[in-house]
Amino acid sequence: MAVPDFWVLIPARMASTRLPGKPLLDLGGEPMVCRVAGVAKASGASRVVVAADHDDIASAVRSAGIECMLTRTDHATGTDRLAEAVVRLGAAPTQIVVNLQADEPLMPAQALAQAAMALHAQPLASVSTAVTAIDPVEVSNPHQVKAVCDQHGMALYFSRSAIPYWRDPTPQENAPEAILRHLGLYAYRAGPLVAFTGWGPCGMEAMEQLEQLRWLYHGHRITTFWLKTPPPAGVDTPEDLERIRAIYKASL
Repeated sequence: MAVPDFWVLIPARMASTRLPGKPLLDLGGEPMVCRVAGVAKASGASRVVVAADHDDIASAVRSAGIECMLTRTDHATGTDRLAEAVVRLGAAPTQIVVNLQADEPLMPAQALAQAAMALHAQPLASVSTAVTAIDPVEVSNPHQVKAVCDQHGMALYFSRSAIPYWRDPTPQENAPEAILRHLGLYAYRAGPLVAFTGWGPCGMEAMEQLEQLRWLYHGHRITTFWLKTPPPAGVDTPEDLERIRAIYKASL
């Protein structure tokens, strides 16, 4: 399937409890956010924009020849920052926008293209997101989000609980495929994305602390696509930073 036209937007905020100034931390001689933008450009996106909340981020990004816009500093989530960006960029309601976090420099570029292709292929969906197999020992781990899908790959529900519940855990031919791990990689249609930010959190979203449930509550469809190998973890801690710095150092 040909890759459709899509943008990659990178929400980048300066504040971080464990890693202050995280987007500007050095990775192999470049700020992390610029490394992430390089991944986005390699995906085939027609436009790559960093949506920043601080002048220092904007200055570093623009110095690297990457498009950047300053957004409000009071957004509750990266999704809200994305919505502001698509409005100010004049995106058509049907424009496909892939969300790439500014702390994921090892995200495979092809995965971004897959997110766009999955959404383009399913006109009934407002969102696409990735799923993969789950390690059986992680099924009850609330930090590993689980997804349940229909036969067409449309999401039915997401939960931190072990779903679907395995009432009779004896060998069954289709049981492994029924338990899926959700990965936080998303593509959106710009129009529904802007609408999403006006709905406010719903009850099950607040209970599970899973933003994607807001889409399902309001009747929107989320299509899923399969990633055989989960993307490498992003940079959340000083240990993550040193791990990824070692990867870049080894590649030089």
